[in-house]
Amino acid sequence: MTKNLAKIRNIGIMAHIDAGKTTLTERILFYTKRIHKIGEVDDGSATMDFMPQEQERGITITSAATTFDWKGYEVHLIDTPGHVDFTIEVERSLRVLDGVVAVICAVGGVEPQTETVWHQAERYKVPRMAFVNKLDRIGADFHRAVSMMKERLGAHPVPVQIPMMAVDEFLGVIDLIRMRGIIWDASSQGSDFEYIEIPSQYLEEAQRARQTMLESVAEMDEELLEHYLEHDDLDEKQITAGLRIGTIGNKIVPVLCGSALKDQGVQPVIDAVIDYLPSPVDVPPIAGINPDTGENEQRGPLGKNPLCALAFKVTMDQGRKATFVRVYSGEIKAESEVYNATRGIKERVARLFLMHANKREKIKSAPAGSIVLAVGLKSTKTGDTLTDPSAPLVLESMDIYTPVISIAIEPKTRSDQEKLLSTLEKIAVEDPSFTFTESEETGQLLISGMGELHLDIILDRLKREYNVEVQTGKPQVVYKETIDSTGQAHVVFDREIHDAHHMGDVTLTVQPAPRGHGLVFNAPQSLIETAGTEMIGHVEQGAREATLAGVLAGNEVVDIKVTLDALGKDIMSMTGLGLKVAASQACKEACEKASPILLEPYMTVEVIAPEEFMGEVIADLNSRRGRLGSVAPRGKTSVIRAVVPLATMFGYSTSLRSITQGRAIFTMQYSHYDAKL
Repeated sequence: MTKNLAKIRNIGIMAHIDAGKTTLTERILFYTKRIHKIGEVDDGSATMDFMPQEQERGITITSAATTFDWKGYEVHLIDTPGHVDFTIEVERSLRVLDGVVAVICAVGGVEPQTETVWHQAERYKVPRMAFVNKLDRIGADFHRAVSMMKERLGAHPVPVQIPMMAVDEFLGVIDLIRMRGIIWDASSQGSDFEYIEIPSQYLEEAQRARQTMLESVAEMDEELLEHYLEHDDLDEKQITAGLRIGTIGNKIVPVLCGSALKDQGVQPVIDAVIDYLPSPVDVPPIAGINPDTGENEQRGPLGKNPLCALAFKVTMDQGRKATFVRVYSGEIKAESEVYNATRGIKERVARLFLMHANKREKIKSAPAGSIVLAVGLKSTKTGDTLTDPSAPLVLESMDIYTPVISIAIEPKTRSDQEKLLSTLEKIAVEDPSFTFTESEETGQLLISGMGELHLDIILDRLKREYNVEVQTGKPQVVYKETIDSTGQAHVVFDREIHDAHHMGDVTLTVQPAPRGHGLVFNAPQSLIETAGTEMIGHVEQGAREATLAGVLAGNEVVDIKVTLDALGKDIMSMTGLGLKVAASQACKEACEKASPILLEPYMTVEVIAPEEFMGEVIADLNSRRGRLGSVAPRGKTSVIRAVVPLATMFGYSTSLRSITQGRAIFTMQYSHYDAKL
C-alpha cells in the first residue's frame, strides 16, 4: 500500500478543560463529511466522547482517534482530554503526533492545563498552531489571549487572522494573508461562508496586524527576508511557505480564531493544518537503540526501511486487548509476525483497523506515517517498540506519572471478589497512571490515581463495564519519605539458604539529595575495580529495593544519595544474593539514623473569583496550609494562584461554592512533593 507521505498529517487537539476541543473536532468531522450530523458535548452526543462517563460529564476522558480526508490530504486526528487527572492520555498522544492544534478560550485565556499540555508538546518538540475559541462569549478578548501565550507559554504567536467584533458580538474573521473578511452562514451550520472586503472600521487594525505578521514570517528564511526588505511585502505563497518553515522549526505559532460552537472559523483551521503542520517526511527520523549492538540508529518513513512502530496506547474493547500503534518506518501488516524489541518477544498482529472514535474500518496493512489499531498483541504494553524481527530497535519510552491519591476498596460479594483483581489488571494495562496494591499486613486493596475524578471514573467503569460492585473508603494521600541528615550503617549477612552459603558485608552512607532526584547511587572507582561491576550492581539493587518501603510508614523513599563506603575484606566469598540483602538492610538502618521525614504531594491551585470574595478565598487557602503565589486582576474577577497540600484539598469545590455563592471556579494539578509541615 503506497501513499504520498507528504499528504498525510498526524495531529492532535489539546487544551485546558472546557476550552472547546471536542466541539472543534466535531465541526471538523462534519465539514470534512466524516459525520453527517453535528453532535454536541453538552447533550452527550459528541462523536469523539463515546464513553458513557464522557457523555454524562461533558468532558473528554480518553483520547479518541479518527481519520478524515480534506482537499486530497489524509488527516489522522486525536482528540485529547483537558482535565489534569487524564494527563497521561495527552502524554502518550503527543509522543506519536507530528503536529498539534492548541485550543485557547478567548475568555479564560491561557489556563493551567493549557500550560501543562503546552510544555508536554515542547518536551517532544511537536510543532503547534493555535485556535482562539469562544469569541462569541461575553468577555472574549482575542488580543489578551495572544499576549498570554507570550507571557505564560513563552511562545511566539503570529496571528494570521484577527476577529471582527462589534462590542461583544463576533461577526467573522479577517484573513491577514489574503486581506479579506470571512463570514459564516448560521442557517447552514457554518458549511456556507463568503469572502468580503474588509469593512473600513477594521482596515487600519488589519493592516497593522498584517505588517507584524510579515515581519515575523520574513525572519524565518533568508530569501524571504531579502524579498521583504526589498519590496516591503510578501505574496500569499511566500507567507504560507514562511509560516510553514517557522511552525515546523518550532520558532512561531500561527494563531487563528473563531467560535466552534457557533460554527464560525473552523474550515480555515483545517486548511492551516494542511498548510503549516508537518507531514511524516517533515519531521526528523525516529531515533532508538539497537538492542543487539547498543548503538543509536535512526529510521525514516521514506525508502525501504524495515518496520519500526510504537505502541502508544492499550485499550480493552469488549474484553479483548487492542493496541494503538504509530508506524514510523516500513509497513505493518495484518496476519503477520512482529518483534517487540522492548520485551524481546515475538507477537502476532491478527487484524488492523483505521479508527473513527469507537467505530472501526478493517485494513490489510498500514505504511509509515499511519496511526492504526492492532488486535492480537497479547504482551505488548504502552511505550513498547514493534519492529521487523530481523531489524530490532528500541525507541524511547514515555513518562508515566506517579499517582498522588489512593482509596481503599473491597468487593461487595464473593463473585465480585473473584473478578476484581483480574478487572483491575485490565484497567492498569490500559492506564499506566493507575495502580493497585494489596497490603500484606491488612489485606486491604488500595487503588491509586491522579486525582479524585480519575478514581471516580475507574470505580464507575468497574460497575458499568465489568459488573463488579465495590465498597470504598475515604480518599488517602500517597505520601513518600526522605531523610533530613546523614546516616551510616554496616551490615554483615551470613546465612545458609537452600543448602547454599550466602555472604555479604556492606557499609553504606545515606545523605539527602535535592528534591526530584529520586535515588542516586555512588561507588568509588577503587571498589568497582576490586569487586567488579556485577557485584556492585547487586549492592545497588539491594539499596534500591530498600527504598521501596521506608522506615516511617512503609512509603517509597526518594531524594537520597546512597554511597557504598566499603565491602568486607573477603570479597571473593561474597555472593550476589548476600550482597543484595546486606545492602538492603544497611540502607534501611542508615535511613533510620538519618532523621527520616514524610513528603506529601503539593498541588498548584488556581482560583478565579469575583473581587468581592478575594479575602474569603485567600483566608480559606491559608487555612489549608496553602502558600500564596500571585493575585492578578482579570476583568471583573481576580485570579489567585497558590501551592496547597493535596491532603487539605478534599471537598474544596463544595467549600469554594459556599464562600463565593457559587460564583468561583478552580483548577488543581500536581506540582511537587515536599516535606510535610
